[in-house]
Amino acid sequence: MALRGVKVVELAGLAPAPFCGMILADFGARVIRVDRTKQKFSNDRLARGKESVAINLKDKDGVKILRKMCSGADVLIEPFRAGVMEKMGVGPDVLMKDNPKLIYARMTGFGQTGPLAKKAGHDINYIATSGVLSLLGRKGENPYAPVNLLADFAGGGLVCALGILMALFERSRSGQGQVIDANMVEGSAYVASWLFRSRDMPYWQSNRGENMLDGGAAFYETYKTKDGKYVSVGAIEPKFYSDLLKGLGLSEEEYSQLSDADQMKRKFTELFLTKTRDEWTEIFKDLDACFAPILSPDEAANHSHNRINNSFLWGHNGLCEPSPAPRLSRTPAVNQSLPQPIVGQHSLHILKETGFQDDEIQGFLKTGVVEDNSSSSKL
Repeated sequence: MALRGVKVVELAGLAPAPFCGMILADFGARVIRVDRTKQKFSNDRLARGKESVAINLKDKDGVKILRKMCSGADVLIEPFRAGVMEKMGVGPDVLMKDNPKLIYARMTGFGQTGPLAKKAGHDINYIATSGVLSLLGRKGENPYAPVNLLADFAGGGLVCALGILMALFERSRSGQGQVIDANMVEGSAYVASWLFRSRDMPYWQSNRGENMLDGGAAFYETYKTKDGKYVSVGAIEPKFYSDLLKGLGLSEEEYSQLSDADQMKRKFTELFLTKTRDEWTEIFKDLDACFAPILSPDEAANHSHNRINNSFLWGHNGLCEPSPAPRLSRTPAVNQSLPQPIVGQHSLHILKETGFQDDEIQGFLKTGVVEDNSSSSKL
């Protein structure tokens, strides 16, 4: 596996940092999640293949354990607001003095500096500040956030993982670690680079929701079908638009791509409501119309194309989950749904491996600095 031999310490958080850690774990890194004590259950659903140690980082002995763990690690992922790690005494200046090769990845919303650095926020606030949210939404409606995909996962966890990989590559030449400021305002803006840089192109001639790619065009839109399901069309190029009209039984003389968009939408809406989603899928099966049925997660996992490519994994709970991407030919990622750790499941093993003696470990357990749940069943 591509990242075999890389040791990652991930401080428990939600969404972006766990996703970053899961990417590294999927491609072979050993990822140890540092959980809080007195927390038997974790809401983290992005922990497949990771290990868990439960440490009270509010105790000086807990901080001592973390420092020792990081002294032998390649990467630290921390998800706290600016200044929190420094307040605990484990900021970059401390941990990178212990271990100059450490890649210290900081996953935040607003970054480490600036007037918003210490303010709370969520995905919707970060993409609002980045300028991206202003571009998303239907005509005449409020801007609409795409759940928490854009900042948390694309501009957050994925961009952070990219930074870690670049830092690991650079370290292979310099022998030195470095600090990564992976904040979701800048990350989401970077993901949206094309939207910023293409504003002088014909795609964006009108207000939000009135352009070719944001709901303004009838041939780049979603439509409801007779059975209450939905289909997608993206027939931008003339040859694909021609096949779209062919499937709908319309002539290009009557409905060219330059026809009135609202009129075209009304006609397409009317036509798509005459058949079920699967009937339309059959009609467009042999047409190159950039047409696709809109599938639920379970339908996507069972789709013949995705089945053949093993695009999804099936978890122990019977739920599907996406396979790691991209595919590597020689050093592929995991090909099965690995179990998620219970909080503190690997505490004893990790402390022993870190170099603590049995009497020290027993002392940590007795005072509650560390919790051990190694006897619990795996989730």
